[in-house]
Amino acid sequence: PDSDKFVYKMNWLNALQAWVQDELTRHPNLVIMGDYNIAPTDADVYDPVGWKDQIHCTVPEREHFQKLLQLGLTDAFRLFEQPPKPWSWWDYRNLAFRKNQGLRIDHILVSDALKPRVSACVIDKAPRKNERPSDHAPVIVTLG
Repeated sequence: PDSDKFVYKMNWLNALQAWVQDELTRHPNLVIMGDYNIAPTDADVYDPVGWKDQIHCTVPEREHFQKLLQLGLTDAFRLFEQPPKPWSWWDYRNLAFRKNQGLRIDHILVSDALKPRVSACVIDKAPRKNERPSDHAPVIVTLG
């Protein structure tokens, strides 16, 4: 949080908010998805105390995420009851995947207009078990 990269991230998130606000006026059926590198709440972190004020879990990052939601977006994953410890990312070090010590930092945000059409949103951990996988697992939304 005390690096130039963090300042860059905050500036990028400001630009993203401005872009999303404009896009929502032109495209009410909007989906924004990707690796946000933000764990929005303590429920999205395997060790909230250990990660407190660390990158992905700082107050400014979480505030930026909430500002995106306030523009008229919804975290599709949180529309449904989910299993405990629903991580989308695990560090390669210290057997984090095997210990299920991860974070939920990959998100699919849907506009309010699309929210009624979301019928499911899950994290597919299966690809993470492959040989030489990504450190992220896919997040999948189903729109009806």
